[in-house]
Amino acid sequence: MNKKKIIIGARGSKLAIKYAEIAIKKIKKFHNGKIELKKITTKGDKILNRRTSEIGGKGEFVKNIEKELISKKIDIAVHSLKDVPYKETPGLIIKTFLKRNSANEVLISKNNLIFERLKKNSIIGTSSFRREFQLKKIRPDLKFKLIRGNIDNRVKKIFENKYDAIILAKAGLKCLKMNSLITQEFNCNKIIPSAGQGIISLQARINDYKINKLLKKVNDKNTSIRAKTERKVLKILKGDCNTAVGIYSFIKKKKLFLKAELFSIDGKSRYYYEHSGKIEKALKIGTIVGKYLKKISQGKYKK
Repeated sequence: MNKKKIIIGARGSKLAIKYAEIAIKKIKKFHNGKIELKKITTKGDKILNRRTSEIGGKGEFVKNIEKELISKKIDIAVHSLKDVPYKETPGLIIKTFLKRNSANEVLISKNNLIFERLKKNSIIGTSSFRREFQLKKIRPDLKFKLIRGNIDNRVKKIFENKYDAIILAKAGLKCLKMNSLITQEFNCNKIIPSAGQGIISLQARINDYKINKLLKKVNDKNTSIRAKTERKVLKILKGDCNTAVGIYSFIKKKKLFLKAELFSIDGKSRYYYEHSGKIEKALKIGTIVGKYLKKISQGKYKK
């Protein structure tokens, strides 16, 4: 195993390559053979003028990479976990998660104005219904407009006066060493992020024993627990790109705390629930939160 060449597949964006390099660095601690990186273009990278939900959903960021994995053209796929649909692809498995980066959302604005000081009718760029609905609850006087593409191009559009501000995940900016652009950071109590935000996940073929044995060594235990718990909620809600849902967990003193919020399709109704318990009961906690949100949003529980 240690002498065999491993081919790792990832999206070709600057950020995806950075994530892949982080993964390779971790894997090299346990593998002294050659590791090759293969850049793979996805549909999600090509079509930038429509919401992800309109071009097939979050899966469009991973489908082509998974095809390469299934056909054995690569051995390991690197994904940003928040881009991975809750349904696992037959024959493939994701059970390796690198230590979580920040899950916080950040604001980058023109003239360095914080969110509360943005002028009325300012245009905020985001491709996420979740972010839009969360921020509208705080500032209903702002306007939200679709923005997609890599971080550099999104930032450029602020200086071209196409947007007054944009909302991004801090993890990406941090990896690209672009922290200096951040105007404001929102903690996860104020803006609950996407399930798995800030987590790099590694995917392999389910029957590739040697690769899975290797990946087990780079898996971060606490991140793995949090990732699986958050995705459990997503699975129960059958969340996709059209589902405006924020899910976040953290571990403190051997207890797992989980909070989640779900918005109606029009964003006018918000359903929230939180639960905590022993780490050993993490998936059960995820099930409780997911089922409660599902029932309350369907009117089976009183708000």
